[in-house]
Amino acid sequence: MATFLLCVSGFAKPVKAHRFTVEGDHFALDGKPFQVISGEMHYPRTPRAYWRQRLRMARAMGLNTITTYVFWNVHEPQPGVYDFSGNNDVAEFVREAQQEGLYVILRPGPYVCAEWEFGGYPSWLLKDHETVVRASDPKFMVPAAKWIARLGKELAPLQIGNGGPIILTQVENEYGSFGSDHAYMEQIHKLLVDAGFTRSQLYTADGPEQVSNGSLPELPVGINFGGEEEGAAEQAFTKLKEVRPNGPFINSEYWAGWFDHWGADHANTHADKQAGNLQWMLSHGYSVSFYMFHGGTSFGFMNGANSDGKGSYEPDVTSYDYDSALDESGRPTPKYFTFRDIIAKSTGVTPPPVPEVAAAIQTPKTKFVEAASLWKNLPAPLRSEHPLSMEDIDQSYGYILYRTKLKSDAQGELVIDQLHSYAQVYLDGKLIGTLDRRLNQDRLTLPPVGGDAQLDILVENTGRVNFGKAIGGERAGITNQVTLAGKELTGWEIYSLPMTDPSALKFSNEACEGACFYRGNFELSALGDTFLNTSEFAKGQLWLNGHNMGRIWSVGPQKTLYAPAPWLLKGRNDVVVFDLQGKMGASLRGSDKPELGAPTKESPVAQ
Repeated sequence: MATFLLCVSGFAKPVKAHRFTVEGDHFALDGKPFQVISGEMHYPRTPRAYWRQRLRMARAMGLNTITTYVFWNVHEPQPGVYDFSGNNDVAEFVREAQQEGLYVILRPGPYVCAEWEFGGYPSWLLKDHETVVRASDPKFMVPAAKWIARLGKELAPLQIGNGGPIILTQVENEYGSFGSDHAYMEQIHKLLVDAGFTRSQLYTADGPEQVSNGSLPELPVGINFGGEEEGAAEQAFTKLKEVRPNGPFINSEYWAGWFDHWGADHANTHADKQAGNLQWMLSHGYSVSFYMFHGGTSFGFMNGANSDGKGSYEPDVTSYDYDSALDESGRPTPKYFTFRDIIAKSTGVTPPPVPEVAAAIQTPKTKFVEAASLWKNLPAPLRSEHPLSMEDIDQSYGYILYRTKLKSDAQGELVIDQLHSYAQVYLDGKLIGTLDRRLNQDRLTLPPVGGDAQLDILVENTGRVNFGKAIGGERAGITNQVTLAGKELTGWEIYSLPMTDPSALKFSNEACEGACFYRGNFELSALGDTFLNTSEFAKGQLWLNGHNMGRIWSVGPQKTLYAPAPWLLKGRNDVVVFDLQGKMGASLRGSDKPELGAPTKESPVAQ
């Protein structure tokens, strides 16, 4: 068995290489049968200070492996500009998993789905309108090849064959649900091989019915399915055996929960049925990876959206609680203990004790005594005859404002063609209506204009679609044209509003209503996780001590934003809220419990 040198804290430490292979119908570690019992958690969705605690919770549930996607868009925010620092240090996440006694399943994509903005693709791929993503198009494959090669420098040394914990590396992700271009899949396979991912076991993963479309004959197959129906696992593996009768047999995503959309109910899945399917798989010696073991939080603007490809649009909430075994804040649920008991009985291995988790805290009420109007803090505009998307002006997330002048006789139906994804429409500074892609809204009637008037269209990127054929057209902002009474409006001023640093705005004690930023603070003498209740705000975003915590939307179901203790400070904590429909006097308080439940009745404006 080979021995390598692993650099740890500046010292060369010898490590042993191991072999992880397929032997007949099962996996083998150094030639001995190995049943993978894994759970998925994502490093950007968990504060770095909590990685190790969450990994210990995984071990205590009986898991021997942790699974993670790699998110291209957070690592290469601009072409050729890479970020593997802080919460993006995926190599450190993998090393900590190994230190906690866990193997790793790596899912590098480059497409990941994951209810994550644009399926993990960086938005700049869409600046060239001719680029075809997730295809053999060189305009996609060339940057994808550069990205995978760069990722290989970070993670290829951490494969099992080099003494690291990565035992399995996935090629693409559920491609069979998207297409059947096997030449494209072979290209992605080659990119991973060329990047050095040859010392772990490569594999593909698809739904049981899509295996033929997405798999490669030279690689083993994982299947993804949920446990909401009795007998689901047996049916899924029966289907797999029709095309891959010899195995190995792994449920590479066991959906033991589900995610939430704005304006819908919080997921509440059937733990008893999930437990029954889990028991069946483990008793047959099959491998499994819970999706999710711990969902965490899609902080900032990183939530994705669903679409059926026929016009539907369902943006995901900030919380990725997923009704999983470990909740959004890392606390074990009843489902955690159910699964823990089943794993222990099936394997005969007593897991480590469940670590204690510090209690969450309440925080004092934050009153917002300072405000800054969006309209008084606009940057210099770009000028264009026609609307430009965010990608056209090198913007990825946040908001974008379109402004033009109307003639005195202008009136009629205003139509925004391909709005992505939420707009507030103003005439001479007065809000006259909202348009929401989620509700298939793209038009409203403009009242008669008495004289020359200013038309403003303020657009939020509510999250690019992350699944299905729609992803190729997921530019944000106004992605086509604007017409009034059937005639195209031209001569636009376009304001880029990525909202990366609201603390730099000009705040004052002057009252502000409408699209406003509000700033306040609260004091803490002791730290703990908390859940910031945003019920007094309509629609926008919240920052805590400079961290973009996520979205606010009165339609629910999410009413609290998770604020982890490592991001709080003893003493003063600064809060900034952007509210599209803000009013003076709103306040915010941290609760010791989340509120992720059923939606409230939609307001007439914030729909």
